[in-house]
Amino acid sequence: MDGLEIYEYHGAGYKPLVYSNDWMVALLNYEDSMSLENACDIERHVKTDEVFLLLQGRAALNLVAADQPLRVIEMQPGLVYNVTRGTWHNLLATKEAVFAIVENRDTDKFDTEIRPLNIEERQRLLEQFPGI
Repeated sequence: MDGLEIYEYHGAGYKPLVYSNDWMVALLNYEDSMSLENACDIERHVKTDEVFLLLQGRAALNLVAADQPLRVIEMQPGLVYNVTRGTWHNLLATKEAVFAIVENRDTDKFDTEIRPLNIEERQRLLEQFPGI
């Protein structure tokens, strides 16, 4: 249809779908790394923010801001979660979970650092996990 593009993605994991000059929109569907048992890494973007919207399912957003301990926030559908640059983060989710992500173009390729959760963070995650 002229003037409209429609995208969908039903595979596991992350898929960028819409690109503009400076930003992009991706869908993120549940993948095994989002289970509590497999939560072992956390990531951050040094130069850019990243926006998450939970579209379906249940999810928790795990955050480590500068000089702060890990926090676990149960996400609500319809709310916009802007993870600011430099904040370590990851997601836990149910198998039905689908997220929309808005971020600077190619953030996933050029502005992503990943590290393992340390023992203290893993313990806080287990203590604060909302049982989704």
